[in-house]
Amino acid sequence: MTANVGNADRLIRAVLGLILIFAPLLNIPAIWSSAVLAYGSIAVGLVLVATALFRFCPLYRILGLSSCKLN
Repeated sequence: MTANVGNADRLIRAVLGLILIFAPLLNIPAIWSSAVLAYGSIAVGLVLVATALFRFCPLYRILGLSSCKLN
């Protein structure tokens, strides 16, 4: 796996992922009253955090994108 997620992208993914994970658990806002939406939000949040940690996004690979600086 070649890294294709840059530092700014990692930070945004990590913060947004953590928000999506913890917001349904804290029941903020009430939009997550549906269990399907709550579990979906947690799943998307976990994917975002994982891609931030591993610095690799499979979707970026498929689309030929990269937010890493070239050396």
